[in-house]
Amino acid sequence: MELFEVYSLFPVNIVRGRGCQVWDESGQEYLDLYGGHAVISIGHAHPHYVEAVSRQVATLGFYSNSVVNKLQQQLAERIGRISGYEDYSLFMINSGAEANENALKLASFHTGRSRVLSFRHAFHGRTSLAVEVTDNPKIIAPINANGHVTYLPWNDADAAEAELAKGDAAAVIIEGIQGVGGIQIPDTSFMKRLREACTANGTVLILDEIQCGYGRSGKFFAHQHYGIRPDLITCAKGIANGLPCGALLISPMFKPVIGQLGTTFGGNHLACAAATAVIDVMEQEHLVGNAATVGSYMLSELRKIEGPKEVRGIGLMIGMEFEQPIRELRQRLLFQEHIFTGVSGTNVIRLLPPLCVTKADADRFLDGYRRVLGA
Repeated sequence: MELFEVYSLFPVNIVRGRGCQVWDESGQEYLDLYGGHAVISIGHAHPHYVEAVSRQVATLGFYSNSVVNKLQQQLAERIGRISGYEDYSLFMINSGAEANENALKLASFHTGRSRVLSFRHAFHGRTSLAVEVTDNPKIIAPINANGHVTYLPWNDADAAEAELAKGDAAAVIIEGIQGVGGIQIPDTSFMKRLREACTANGTVLILDEIQCGYGRSGKFFAHQHYGIRPDLITCAKGIANGLPCGALLISPMFKPVIGQLGTTFGGNHLACAAATAVIDVMEQEHLVGNAATVGSYMLSELRKIEGPKEVRGIGLMIGMEFEQPIRELRQRLLFQEHIFTGVSGTNVIRLLPPLCVTKADADRFLDGYRRVLGA
């Protein structure tokens, strides 16, 4: 049997990692400034994380959600404290798409409505509802195109207010910073008006913090830069540093209905141990502050370099947009400088390094980036 091809793969087989470095099977070392799509938050193979996961899997890796799992409650308390959302509830699932899927369902249950407002260039996942609110017709199958979604222009508060005034929207779903859409940052005034309009019209505000959250922006959640509080917050990617794990933070306005939501693997013992170890390291090593500091340094230095049309970002979520496709540039960074980067569309280099990235790592990238641009 062969693999079903869904990705265009680089001919590199990564077999080992440590911190912000990874090695291929030949022993070649690379600087990882993509973190496997922002999944590696505390660094590869962090000793505390390895010990916690190893200890848990040797004790009990899984039991069903039909019994008490105290690790879930402990994790909920830790996430509440570190995020500032201690009055919210936590529902553990397995992935970002699943987090958004459950958020949209919960909003629809709560309001009795079926229409959703999303935004141009949004990406929220590939499952049924999540892909329907993703603005990419190429990945929305006919079975997913149910006409529930209205896509709005980014940063257009007037358009959002006009749609919300119709009073039939169950939810607005928005990324704190658009990632796949090219590192697009919302205006603070836009986010505040969106929050106010949702409240005024009985619409649930969902903040997708799957890529931009969990410390990446230099605050725990990206939306905290804009001074708002959403009704539902979705998390995944960096929450467990590589183990499949997602979470939905639920405001007190929602009352649980037994049997309405559910999951088989979500919040299992191993995932909870991994997610708790991630918070341990984030707190002990001050990684949210590091994201702000090193990210600010990288953005400042990148904006001094001629070549890109624009450099955008907050913290360790950075995009360099070029007038021309960047495929060759990205390949030179990988194969000549041995630096992993990401991409948004065809023209944006996207950086999503582990939150433990150092100034020395940043300088190594900046030197290689200058060499590649000069060539």
